[in-house]
Amino acid sequence: MSTVIDVSDVTVRRGRSFLLDHVTWRVEETDRWVVIGPNGAGKTTLMQIVSAHMFPTLGEVRLLGERLGAVDVFELRPRIGVSSAGLAAHIPPEETVGDVVISAAYAVFGRWREAYGAIDETRAERLLSQMRIDHLKDRRFGTLSEGERQRTQVARALMTDPELLILDEPTAGLDLSGRELLLATLSELALDETSPTTVMVTHHVEEIPAGITHALFLKQGRIVAAGPLEQVMTDDVLSRTFDLPLKIRETDGRWYAQAFLAPRRAL
Repeated sequence: MSTVIDVSDVTVRRGRSFLLDHVTWRVEETDRWVVIGPNGAGKTTLMQIVSAHMFPTLGEVRLLGERLGAVDVFELRPRIGVSSAGLAAHIPPEETVGDVVISAAYAVFGRWREAYGAIDETRAERLLSQMRIDHLKDRRFGTLSEGERQRTQVARALMTDPELLILDEPTAGLDLSGRELLLATLSELALDETSPTTVMVTHHVEEIPAGITHALFLKQGRIVAAGPLEQVMTDDVLSRTFDLPLKIRETDGRWYAQAFLAPRRAL
């Protein structure tokens, strides 16, 4: 088993602020990680680093066996599939769903004069079906619901057959049906042994799909806990991460959290 992400004593500083503060984290090939923390915890900064879009102020980062700073990131990035709100903003709203997915083969947004072979066409069709959006192939991206857009982005992120898949808050802004449909799809992906190493970011434990194996808890740029999900998903860890007394429970592979506050006495 090979190491996919090896972050060693990484710090990211902007002026006097620390976005990440001495973070050490290791992800192995068969792992499925979730990164959890409140707003401002450093989750997005960490994802920018492990997707080879940001360099740390201090520390060492190795991705897919390559040391960041000693490798051409334009050769490294195609090996990493990313789905995020920032990338979605670059997708032309008039582009069809099918073209949004297949154009990832050329790392472009908006189909122009690229030539796609039968292998590309077949892979795109399979991913559209896997993400349950094959019926939307000819729909314009700008007309989709938020859940349909998210599933389109995940299909696009998988188009290049990446070795590492990063999903930065894929359930953000979804209604209940959109969230549950996406989580069912992500669970199938996580449980598939042929899927790439996956790292998913979320604020909410309720949005962790079944099949996730490990969790990293971040707070103010520092790691609260990291390790196998069953070991670190505890009341204590969750409460320290969010500065609130929380109770955690698990049902059928899904997690749920609830605040545990004593009622205030009426005046």
